[in-house]
Amino acid sequence: MTETISFPPPRERGPLTLEECLRRRRSVRHFRPDPLDLGQIGLLFWSAQGFRSPEGRRTAPSAGALYPLEVYGVTPEHVLHYLPAHHAAEVTLEGDIRKDLCRASLDQEFILEAPFTLVIAAVYRRIEVKYGSRRGPRYVHFEVGHAAQNVHLESVALGLGSVPVGAFHDERVAEVMKLPGDHRPLYLIPIGPPA
Repeated sequence: MTETISFPPPRERGPLTLEECLRRRRSVRHFRPDPLDLGQIGLLFWSAQGFRSPEGRRTAPSAGALYPLEVYGVTPEHVLHYLPAHHAAEVTLEGDIRKDLCRASLDQEFILEAPFTLVIAAVYRRIEVKYGSRRGPRYVHFEVGHAAQNVHLESVALGLGSVPVGAFHDERVAEVMKLPGDHRPLYLIPIGPPA
């Protein structure tokens, strides 16, 4: 049976305004090893793809409300797959895969150092059903940018640092994380307390 972790409800207000988060947002590549708590991890997941309305509308816009993104988190203990409808995550892998994820990401050491890496993957067929294989990927790429920016700004609001990572071997990241065959990794975001 798959273990599920429930997160505290997302907070309504943070300590910083959006403008303050925008001013403070920068790439951080050195992290302290302090673990993130469940509230922080839940907010980071929620900022990427959380429900913001009872109808299931999410925090990032999606063409046709088709939501092709799947969000994962890598911690020293396990790999988590976010379940937006429940504001929870299922444990998909036990153990620390950060060393292998670092290797699959061209040995960018901050991936090994960060206590949490959020991984955004796409299921292209969800959007191609409506928009086709030529236009659909463009909308997926718009959406991953929206979701990632939300995560970077939420990181600032939580007093954490983050860095965008696009340089990695797609197939190796998918293999290390044991992603389903139709989940294509697009974006990695190492997150943690700045060193």
